[in-house]
Amino acid sequence: MRSSRTRIIGVAGVSALALLLSGCGAAETAAPDPGKDASDGASALTLKDGWAKASDGHMTGVFGTLTNGSDADVRVVEMSSPVAGTGELHETVGGMGGGGPKPKMREKEGGFVVLAGGEYVLEPGGDHLMLMDLSEPVLAGQDVPVTLTAEDGSTVEFTVVARSFSGANESYDGGH
Repeated sequence: MRSSRTRIIGVAGVSALALLLSGCGAAETAAPDPGKDASDGASALTLKDGWAKASDGHMTGVFGTLTNGSDADVRVVEMSSPVAGTGELHETVGGMGGGGPKPKMREKEGGFVVLAGGEYVLEPGGDHLMLMDLSEPVLAGQDVPVTLTAEDGSTVEFTVVARSFSGANESYDGGH
């Protein structure tokens, strides 16, 4: 009696293990979630160490490092935020030392290209996200939502925290 009971438990255990393993195999071959598809432009992006400059003026910048986790380049072409009437992708040009003209910000033609598997640094004095026509001051400690749009029309949302920062005082070249 004991040996047939052991055999039944053994067969049941092997059957359960086979079902478990076949379930794992099916999960590995299942189609990826379309919302998580790395080829979906903006959805492949993350923002590391993101922050916004606190401002009581009419514009401010957003900084951090965009990281592309996909195997395809992602071109960011637009940005927006509910705290601003306008959002632009900016570059800073000119004013390279020597007491010459002050650096100027302007909209970056063609947007930002975040290379496949790469990073794109957004920093004061360099490329950055610009929030213009602020609806109210952006205070230190405030959460600032930002939406980026890729060339393929996909979007990704981030929330950054505003902090006090005395730099990033370039002038805006609105004629661009």
